[in-house]
Amino acid sequence: MDMADARAKLIQQLTHEVRDQKVLEVMGRVPRELFVPASSHHLAYENIPLPIEMGQTISQPLIVGIMTEALELKENEKVLEVGTGSGYQAAILAELARWIVTVERHKKLAEGAKAVLALLGIKNVEIHLAEETLGWRKEAPYDAIMVTAGAPNVPQQLLDQLNVGGRLVVPVGSPFEQDLIKVVKRKSGLVSTNMGPCRFVPLIGEGGWQKE
Repeated sequence: MDMADARAKLIQQLTHEVRDQKVLEVMGRVPRELFVPASSHHLAYENIPLPIEMGQTISQPLIVGIMTEALELKENEKVLEVGTGSGYQAAILAELARWIVTVERHKKLAEGAKAVLALLGIKNVEIHLAEETLGWRKEAPYDAIMVTAGAPNVPQQLLDQLNVGGRLVVPVGSPFEQDLIKVVKRKSGLVSTNMGPCRFVPLIGEGGWQKE
């Protein structure tokens, strides 16, 4: 399979719903096949989520594009990602912002993501094992926050870590299906937008669902 050709065809599909050319260009460069199990390489550029280790998934490329676009990133910004997973989303964010802090509760996934990001020469991402407190308060505030797991509501703990003018994108709903919510933190208050239905694995722990 010609991965470059398959990637180009996928990006062409995404242009129907993702308008940000910078996001599309980055997704056209990052090799998704490196972030999925070898048994799924032939599916790397299908517009579908794929299973990875620890019962987690790598998100559908369309959702990656929509969520990334919604953050409206600028090159000088610092971003928090909650749920590193394979590291694919962090690799996309790393090309669009100055610094990425990402947290993952599974040590095996965190180590795997570190290895692939290092292989790609990506140096502006730091990966931490998640603590009891949601997010990563030590480096707050952030200009943008992305949550890649479904929460029962918009977590206040993450709003507290967001700069004024910052954007938070989070799936909100049940453990099985959610709506993608974008929140902009303004001096006058929060402005929320429902971006439509989505489906993510549940956010576990504080601010999410009960621990496994």
